[in-house]
Amino acid sequence: MLTIHWTEGGAPRSALWRSENGSPPPARVLVADDRLTADAAYRLARQGVGLLWRGDFHNARQLMRAMARRVERAPSEAAVSPASPARAFHLHRQARSRRAVVLGRLLVPLDHEHAVPLRRAPDVRRACTQVYGPARGPSVVSLPELLGVVGACEWRGRGVEVPALGGRIHPHYGVFSPVRGEYADLVARAPLPSRSLAFDVGTGTGVLAAILARRGVERLVATDQDPRAVACARDNVERLGLTGRIDVVRADLFPPGRAPLVVCNPPWLPAEPCSPFDHAVYDPGGRVLRGFLNGLAERLEPEGEGWLILSDLAEHLALRTRAELLAAFGSAGLRVADRLEVRPRHPRATDPKDPLHAARAAEVTSLWRLRPVR
Repeated sequence: MLTIHWTEGGAPRSALWRSENGSPPPARVLVADDRLTADAAYRLARQGVGLLWRGDFHNARQLMRAMARRVERAPSEAAVSPASPARAFHLHRQARSRRAVVLGRLLVPLDHEHAVPLRRAPDVRRACTQVYGPARGPSVVSLPELLGVVGACEWRGRGVEVPALGGRIHPHYGVFSPVRGEYADLVARAPLPSRSLAFDVGTGTGVLAAILARRGVERLVATDQDPRAVACARDNVERLGLTGRIDVVRADLFPPGRAPLVVCNPPWLPAEPCSPFDHAVYDPGGRVLRGFLNGLAERLEPEGEGWLILSDLAEHLALRTRAELLAAFGSAGLRVADRLEVRPRHPRATDPKDPLHAARAAEVTSLWRLRPVR
C-alpha cells in the first residue's frame, strides 16, 4: 500500500494512502484549515498540491462544493465551438476527469479506527471497514472518495427497489447499482426458452439472475470477474432467499458447461475507463461485448437462446454503428430471433442541460434474442 508524506508542525509526517480508483498520492501536501479560501484551494489543487484538512468537516464539504463550481466555470473547448457527438462525449469525459482530479486533492485524515479526527465529522467507521477492511493504522483519503464510501454504505443498507424483481437489491461500493430499471423490465418480460438453467454473465449486483429465478428458472450460475461484484451478488442472493438456486462464481465471462439461456448486460460504451469503477460502463475496444458474442454459440444448448441487453447510446455518440453490431452477430455465428426495446426513464434523458442530451434523448435499450445459425 502506498504512503503519503507531508510536514506538519515542523516535523515530517506520513500515513497510509487510500485510493480505490488507483490515484497516486500528491507529491506535495499542505496542511489546510477553515482559513483557506476557495480561490486559494482551487489554485493549489490545480497545481497538483494536496490539501490535508485539519478544520471543520462541514466546512471541508462546503469548500469542495466551492471548488467544484470553479472547475465548472473554467472555459471549455465545447463552449467555444460545436462538436460532433463523439467529440462532445470526449470533451465531457475530459471535463469529468478534470473535476475529479482537482476535487480529489482535498484530503481528510482517518485515525487507527477509521474515524475522522475533525470537528463535526460523521462516524464513518462502519462504511470504511466495509470498503477498506480493518484499519491498519492512520491513513489519508480524498474527501470525494470518503463521501462516496459513506454514500455507498447508506445505499447498501437501504437498497434499491427493483419493480421487476418485486424486491430490493443492495449494491456494494464499486458495483454498478440497478437504478436504471428499464433493462430489468426487459428481462422480466422476454419469453423464456427454458426454466431449467440459465447463465448470467457479468452479474454485478445479481439483479438479473434474481429476476430470472423469480420467474421460475430453477437453477442459475452468475459470473463476474470483479471480487466486489461476486461478494455483492452473493449477499443479494442470500437476502432474497435464493441461496441454492443461484450459484455466484468468479469468472471472466462464461462458467463451464452449456445452458438453454445465457444472459449478458455488458458495459455499453466502447471507450477507455478513467478508473477501475468505470468498467461497469466502459468496455475498451468492446472486449466484453465481443467476448460474449464470440463465445455464446458454443455455450448454448440445442434450441438455446442468448439475451444481450444493450443500450444504443454508443451509436448516438458515434462510438459504434448499428451495422458494426449486426456484423459482430454474424461473425459470431448468431442470428437475431427477436428484439425487445424500451426507452430510458432516468432524469438525464430529459435534461437539456446535460452535455450529451441529444444522444441520451434518442437512446433505446434493447434485449436482443440471439440464436446460433444452424
